[in-house]
Amino acid sequence: MTIKVLAFAGSPRRNGNSETLLDWVLASMAEDPDVSVQKVPLTEANINICRGCNACEKLNMCIQRDGMDIWHDKIIEADCILLSSPIYCMGIAALPKALIDRAQVFRSRKYVLKLPVVPPERKGKRLGVFLASAGQDWSHVFDAAIPSVKCFYHVIDIRDGDISYLMINHVDEKGAIEQHPTAKADATRLGKTVIAELKRRLAA
Repeated sequence: MTIKVLAFAGSPRRNGNSETLLDWVLASMAEDPDVSVQKVPLTEANINICRGCNACEKLNMCIQRDGMDIWHDKIIEADCILLSSPIYCMGIAALPKALIDRAQVFRSRKYVLKLPVVPPERKGKRLGVFLASAGQDWSHVFDAAIPSVKCFYHVIDIRDGDISYLMINHVDEKGAIEQHPTAKADATRLGKTVIAELKRRLAA
């Protein structure tokens, strides 16, 4: 049994704090020989913004031909989907927001066309992980991003209770997360915990 992990690195700045956090989680997951990891930098994913045309409500697909032609299918196939983002202006960054908005096709499939997003036997077996970094040290700095993240996972049939979060604030300059006292250990632990839970669910 191969566990398929799909990870979207959402920062426009490569190898920054949120991507480093993602890399730590993925490295922990990849230590298990049963895990296959694919990491997708959204800077290279060729995902256009949603046009709001609602054509997907009739076509069951987006009319745009871009990177989502690939990532749409991989999102459905994955057992675990990770998304990382820095916090910009108190919200999720533009690249992951474009991915989330393009998940409108799943919303249309689920609620308008009344079609399954994943096969019935896979419902309740998939997990999501959201990782974020923020420069501010305010406790509420992540609050505006979380509803968008929950919406993304909800429309791809990952329940609120099946989303894990690791959000580190007060890390502004590139590389600052390397000095955080618990971030790497927390990320490593999270990766192992998620894989253990996936193995339990997929074996059931």
